[in-house]
Amino acid sequence: MFREIKNRFFRYIVILIYSIIIFFCAIELNFLWLFGYSPTMDDIKTPTMSVASEVYYADGKLIGRFYKENRSPVEFKKISPDLVNALIATEDVRFYKHGGVDFYGFLTSMLSTAKGDRRGGSTITQQLAKNLFATRKKKSQGLVKHIPVIRTVVFKIKEWITSFEIEHVYNKQQILEFYFNTVPFGNNSFGIKSASLKYFNKTPDSVSQSQAALLVGMLKATSTYNPIRNPEKSTDRRNTVLGQMQKYGYITKAQYDDDIKQPLNLDLSYTEDNSQGDSYLRRAVEKWLSKWCKQNGYDLYSDGLKIYTTIDSRLQQYAEEAVAEKMKMLQKRFYNLWGNKTPWRDLSGNIIPDFALKAEEKLPVYKILDRKFHGDTIPIKQYFEKKKKMRIFSWNGDRDTMFSSVDSIKYYAKILNTGMMTIEPSSGKIKVWVGGIDHRYFKYDHVNQAKRQAGSTFKPFAYVTALDNGYTPCDKFTDKPVSISFMDNGKPDVWAPQNANFQFSYMDMSLRWAMGKSVNSITAQLTEKVGWDKVVQYAHKCGIESPLKSVPSVSLGSNDVSVYEMTRAYSTFLNKGDRIDPILVSKIIDQDGDVVAEFTSKKTPVLSPETAWLMLYMFRGGMEEPGGTSQALWEYNDLWKSGNNQIGGKTGTSSKYVDGWYMGITKDLVTGIWVGCDDRSVHFTSSETGEGSHTALPIFGAFMSKVYDDPHSGYTRGPFPKPWVKITKSYDCPSPRIDTDTGELVTDTLNMPPDSALKMPSDEENPENKNPDNKPQEQQKP
Repeated sequence: MFREIKNRFFRYIVILIYSIIIFFCAIELNFLWLFGYSPTMDDIKTPTMSVASEVYYADGKLIGRFYKENRSPVEFKKISPDLVNALIATEDVRFYKHGGVDFYGFLTSMLSTAKGDRRGGSTITQQLAKNLFATRKKKSQGLVKHIPVIRTVVFKIKEWITSFEIEHVYNKQQILEFYFNTVPFGNNSFGIKSASLKYFNKTPDSVSQSQAALLVGMLKATSTYNPIRNPEKSTDRRNTVLGQMQKYGYITKAQYDDDIKQPLNLDLSYTEDNSQGDSYLRRAVEKWLSKWCKQNGYDLYSDGLKIYTTIDSRLQQYAEEAVAEKMKMLQKRFYNLWGNKTPWRDLSGNIIPDFALKAEEKLPVYKILDRKFHGDTIPIKQYFEKKKKMRIFSWNGDRDTMFSSVDSIKYYAKILNTGMMTIEPSSGKIKVWVGGIDHRYFKYDHVNQAKRQAGSTFKPFAYVTALDNGYTPCDKFTDKPVSISFMDNGKPDVWAPQNANFQFSYMDMSLRWAMGKSVNSITAQLTEKVGWDKVVQYAHKCGIESPLKSVPSVSLGSNDVSVYEMTRAYSTFLNKGDRIDPILVSKIIDQDGDVVAEFTSKKTPVLSPETAWLMLYMFRGGMEEPGGTSQALWEYNDLWKSGNNQIGGKTGTSSKYVDGWYMGITKDLVTGIWVGCDDRSVHFTSSETGEGSHTALPIFGAFMSKVYDDPHSGYTRGPFPKPWVKITKSYDCPSPRIDTDTGELVTDTLNMPPDSALKMPSDEENPENKNPDNKPQEQQKP
């Protein structure tokens, strides 16, 4: 056909045109899957900005969604002309003269780039094609994606084709409306309405010229020109946009000179009450999946995934109910304790005078004000002391009030918070995740973000170290004063711990009794015997990942750890000595209904099954041994209806009653709970009000009562598992019972000689204690 064209030059031109047409058609049709998906006319006529991903409980109930369409699309008539003018002057000055692709602009940009002045040649319509139809995303990439130069050419041609189709379907105003509603502005703000409210607390039709220039200027690089993080660069970019507006006649020279002198005048007070099921759990899932999404090329906010978590909706509900019931009571107790007194105190009990000021300085807005007023503290102080309408959290429902920022800081500093997590060790599945009392007001997750001193809940790592290195639950130590010399950062030091009641009984106590009663002096002696370095080693083996300072006090919980870590580590004992990597998500399904990922827990043996089972027996001591710190659970009658239920656990309280902990273990589940104020200088003042047995333990008791009372929960009362292997160490050594009326030691044998009252029977004296059949004993009140 081409040979009929006699003029060779003209023939080559025709061949070139035909080749280009065929090449364009091949791209549009995705010939041999080389070029990837291209949007159809139906896609363009009914565009979908993005598809929300949905998060579900294990039983299929919806938890929430991940989306980008919280942008609240706005009509063109409600967009300020200054925004339109700024966009056209900066991004596409020939917008009204081309049909989607500006070939003149494209050629001039290539020439400028060749001369070293790199400049974009994409039109507004091309940018819309890229943003709205994801022409460069994984789905739109074919086999040529592995060929760098060809890949770029194909991407650009796709944008051209899509741009021509957009211009064919929509007029210029509609294209601008689409554009303003799809572009990102940083800080999780998508679309012009979300951005104008976020940065200026104004709707798009009410922003000023300089504000419009700032918003449009951000589009070049939302992080680099973010006015919150980089106000200087943002100001420079705004002025560049204003310069373009003056250059093309949208503003006068006088307006330009006036606008570039304007401060940024950010107003960050706007808060959007539209979370689409936002919660601690939803945020935890997002964090858990971030690495997976990055590795597999998925966008959690737009790819329409269905994510099934391991969380049990019933258990989650019962946990949230228990937290609400008990935390409301604890908050009332806290208010009654402090009354009108100031609760933020230093270690000596003195009021911290600059408490509010230090809190102000940590806020992002403080840095903005500091720059704005050049370090002048008087206007900054006036800003924080100015009262305004504010909705605040309370246990009696949200309350509208007039508060200054200082009032708000002081109010929320007195609010107790909590973190709670439950794991099913046999599967590694996380069943409950409660990151705090109310995600709307307290975004900080107290399960895996917050780290606090664990107090006595860390003691089991000293005892498991001992049991795994030759000791038995029946080995005895004396409750007496102890002082341990050690080197702290190269300097000699001495540690002499007190017991919780500041008294020593001078009694010989078994390790089980000492752990159950949480005796500091014996834990310290044991730590000295096995070595604090080794205690740190075993804590890490069981699942603690936070750095631990190796000092004698490590066993008494002097290091900061998270609820997540502690619950994971305790799960090792119920899981036959295997450490687990907990899973929060079980499977992910894509838009087409295909399972794209399934997750199972990885298990790593770190303890012998015998040591793990003996630790479960030790944990029961908190319920069974005299003075056991878990015995408040006997008050929860619903826990004991079956008569054969067994529960183990460990309370914990940090210095000055700052942190209250409880770690609870049943035959199926391990639960970790922390309670305290977010600022460590605010706390309870006595053991009766602030110990873990009085703050965190009641939440566990209420939670497990609700679980057991639901016949459909899947979890029943019952004894701990029988030994998984033959137990070679002696462990059944009953402690002498303390008469609660006289405080004297008594035994069940009335005619026992008086001089034996302080002597604990050994295995040789009582052959039954060897328990040759390895049968778990029924849990009874001591």
